[in-house]
Amino acid sequence: MGEWAREVAEDVVANGGKAVGIDLDGTSAESQAAIVAKAVETFGGLDFYHSNLAGGTEGDIDALNCPVEVLEKSFAINTKSHFLATQAALPKIIERGGGAMIYTSSGAASGGAPWQVAYPMTKNAIHALARHVASKYGKQGIRANVICPGLVLTEAVKQHLTDEYVERGLKAIPHVRLGQPEDIAAAVTFLASEDGSWVNGQVWHVNGGAQMRD
Repeated sequence: MGEWAREVAEDVVANGGKAVGIDLDGTSAESQAAIVAKAVETFGGLDFYHSNLAGGTEGDIDALNCPVEVLEKSFAINTKSHFLATQAALPKIIERGGGAMIYTSSGAASGGAPWQVAYPMTKNAIHALARHVASKYGKQGIRANVICPGLVLTEAVKQHLTDEYVERGLKAIPHVRLGQPEDIAAAVTFLASEDGSWVNGQVWHVNGGAQMRD
């Protein structure tokens, strides 16, 4: 993952921006603190933090047959990591007088998944975390929101998807295409910016209409 981060940072710098890519173990408090410290050192402070952490777990099946160890591993990857990110980043954002915490969840958190229990369960916990942050620290200028992506054709996803799966995914949504990384980036950019300063405690489904929710 660190290599991917460095490649993205190099691309940003090559196009006139400022960026640094470093390794992150989302399940480690020390690693989370280190990435925040590097951001503060590089940019002079922290205005927002996008906690974009996720992972499936082998053996994640239905509730009556899923091993507890699988649930615990999924919790570490999909819930604990966002909690640690909050503990590392939020104080620095408060120091700046306010800003945004943005969390990546999943449509699986609210869509129902009869084939697995751990992933949607641990993803849904992110929504509670964001609403806690929004309600507890809103008066300190903090806003916290969640993005639930649909099927997005990132490079990592494309390595594992068959043409048949892509076709099936496209048929399942009322849209002419599947998601691109730029679709998620646009939502994150808005929520991080002053244009999104009155959006707080919300869960945004950026999914081409795969799930239509109030």
